[in-house]
Amino acid sequence: MAGSRSTRAPRRQTRVRAWFPTLIYNAPLLPKGSAALTRSLLADCYKLREHDEEGLRWCRTHYPDGYTSYSSFSRLHQSFSVFTELARHLDRHVRAFARRLDLGGDERHRLEMTDCWVNIMPRHAVHALHLHPVSTISGTFYVKTPRGASQLRFEDPRLSRMMAAPPRRSDARPENQQQISYDVKAGQVVLFESWLRHEVRPSTVDEERVSVSFNYNWF
Repeated sequence: MAGSRSTRAPRRQTRVRAWFPTLIYNAPLLPKGSAALTRSLLADCYKLREHDEEGLRWCRTHYPDGYTSYSSFSRLHQSFSVFTELARHLDRHVRAFARRLDLGGDERHRLEMTDCWVNIMPRHAVHALHLHPVSTISGTFYVKTPRGASQLRFEDPRLSRMMAAPPRRSDARPENQQQISYDVKAGQVVLFESWLRHEVRPSTVDEERVSVSFNYNWF
């Protein structure tokens, strides 16, 4: 019948196919010319730590050795112009990632940044394994990354369901690894779906690692 579409399977069908993939986005914030913005962000990150007494008190108990504004200034994109500019550039990347994820929506519903905070990691500081509940897409922009800075490590979200599964071979293909790590580089942004658990292991270098983390939600 005219206009009908065939549902016949292709003759040569791949026996093994990848389903339910976990996607991670990594790209430069800007094609070029992000150095000035990164310098301004770094200066404001250090100013924030210097004056954020409430955040420093929280960190002494909950984030020893490091500093985060998560408990005190978690909506920096609504308060400081340089973070507002960062959010404007991040919006483009988040939209591209959402398209790759085939997220739905219309003109009444869109992804918007809800949280934006600073992380400063000196030697021994660590971000324990965690996820970002009640968010859709999360990510980090790297402001300062000294040589040897700790990577961003992701965990296979299926681990809790792998009952009696043998370990993977040491030379397993990247897509079959149970953990994957991203090198961090100043000027780069990494995005992931907020349910994906991730961590930053203890820093082993003296120079501080500085980043800005953020969440987007669907409204």
